[in-house]
Amino acid sequence: MTNDSTLVTRRPDRSFTVTDRMARNLGWFSIGLGLAELIAPDRIARSLGLEGKENLLRGHGVREIGAGIGALSVDPTPAMWSRVGGDLLDLGTLAIGFRDGDEAQRRNAGMAIAAVVGVTIVDLITAASLTRERRESRGERRDYGDRSGFPGGVAKARGQARGDFETPWDMKAAPAERVLGELEPA
Repeated sequence: MTNDSTLVTRRPDRSFTVTDRMARNLGWFSIGLGLAELIAPDRIARSLGLEGKENLLRGHGVREIGAGIGALSVDPTPAMWSRVGGDLLDLGTLAIGFRDGDEAQRRNAGMAIAAVVGVTIVDLITAASLTRERRESRGERRDYGDRSGFPGGVAKARGQARGDFETPWDMKAAPAERVLGELEPA
């Protein structure tokens, strides 16, 4: 992760990718849509020909909020696949409105279907990309073979204890005989 990034990813050695950012944006979108479905299911149902299905819309809202929260997590992959499945449920629900609604409701449902198809494509691409990145990161091992543990390298560390090396004052110990002498009774 870069020093200027404050966002957490599932891999500590990198910052957010374009796919991570897309998942995050879709997560916020999902939360907003879910809140709308929870707050105003009657208005949504009326405009889409889904009268009597307000509780179903509330359930879709809860699902959207859950997927949105998951998409904002460290690993958004499962939540993105949940969004894809939810999109399919949304399309099925909208098909009912398209079938049963009046002319204005069918037009609204048709536009909503087109929008959901577009979002489904974005969700699918994002979920597949996150899955691919996840697989790649599992097979990847960090290689520390070029590290020695010595800041100046092994060659510079060799021989440093010879010559003019002096033990730091806080590392020096009192001679054993002086300490033992202090412990014996007089």
